[in-house]
Amino acid sequence: MALVAYAPSLTIPLIADDYPNLSQALAYGAPAGFGTLLHDAQFRLRATSYWAMYGLWGVAGLTPPVYHAASLALHIANTWLVFFVAAAWPRMRPAAFWAAAFFAVHEGHQEAVMWFSAINELLMFLFGMASLWCWQSASDSARPAWLKELAGVVLFALALLSKESAIFLLPLFVLVVDLAEWRRRLPRLAPHLALVLLGLASIAESRSNSFRFTDGSFSLYAPFWLTWPHSFSRLLWIWGWPAVALLFVFGDARLRRGAMAALAWIGIALVPYSFLTYSTQIPSRQVYLASAGLAFVVGLAMAKYEGRRGAAALLALILLHNTAYLWTKKQAQFVERAAPTDQLIGFARRTPGAIWMQCFPQPAIVAEEALRLATGRLPSDLVWSAGAARERSAAAFCYAGKGSY
Repeated sequence: MALVAYAPSLTIPLIADDYPNLSQALAYGAPAGFGTLLHDAQFRLRATSYWAMYGLWGVAGLTPPVYHAASLALHIANTWLVFFVAAAWPRMRPAAFWAAAFFAVHEGHQEAVMWFSAINELLMFLFGMASLWCWQSASDSARPAWLKELAGVVLFALALLSKESAIFLLPLFVLVVDLAEWRRRLPRLAPHLALVLLGLASIAESRSNSFRFTDGSFSLYAPFWLTWPHSFSRLLWIWGWPAVALLFVFGDARLRRGAMAALAWIGIALVPYSFLTYSTQIPSRQVYLASAGLAFVVGLAMAKYEGRRGAAALLALILLHNTAYLWTKKQAQFVERAAPTDQLIGFARRTPGAIWMQCFPQPAIVAEEALRLATGRLPSDLVWSAGAARERSAAAFCYAGKGSY
């Protein structure tokens, strides 16, 4: 189902930030850059992305389908993790298959799958959910419980090295524990709590020089009281709202408790992204973890009618709706986002010598790194006009005659 829904992403060129991120990964992701990366408080909490990018570069160079295939493979693995976590969570066990099926095709988190630079969301989810599953199932394992718990702690550390927002995975560990089990299970989260505190210390250390704080896009004074409810309600559209209504109106107490837990999952996962200053709508790539909560809600609603033709028909309708939207509107949007840089690369390959840049819709570093990685030419081959030098993030790009872009 994931392949059917997201196959078009394999044909999209690399987009904007992909080029400078790959360039940075060649330095930070290399074995020689390991020490430098881990001593950089700003970027070490994205380490797994740099390692993945460096590995893919070594395998395929600048071959966009390989990068998009890696993102899609991670999404498929994450879909299985949604199934495993739900199956190990008593409240969600009836919804496991349906939740995973919905998560596989859901278009609401499409940017995390279709834009390669959002691989940090996929990696954080992969390691975080695998750690959660290890912790859930440790007591049921045929192996010694400590072995699976140790694996879970290692995976949790990798999640924290994938993205700063991974610290909000810890409340999800607490959420999946039944009240009767809290006294016995929660002390076993001590290693995870210690790792979270280290992650918070790293974030605090980078605050003075991190672009995430200094560029004005993120602030603790942002209107989170608008962003959080707006994004929460938007994530539930279209399929979440009918599922919530069905569970609370026609469901029994067990289903309602499950729905409350799933909604709490969504709310927790949206918190770290609710302090944006440039929008009251959280970008789609950043709702990837919250989408698992939505999948649980929809899965519970479909499980209520499991064994009836209605559930299968509804799943087919969901697949058709999401696939049609991804193959048409979203595919066109991503191709359009990739077009200026892709056109610049093609122009540079056809045109020897310097290229006069009159205007370009992305920061200059995007054009410079795309030129260097795709053609081997130096950034100095781009000669920026006076206007472009002042505003290298112009809203449109211009072709100004032979030998210019």
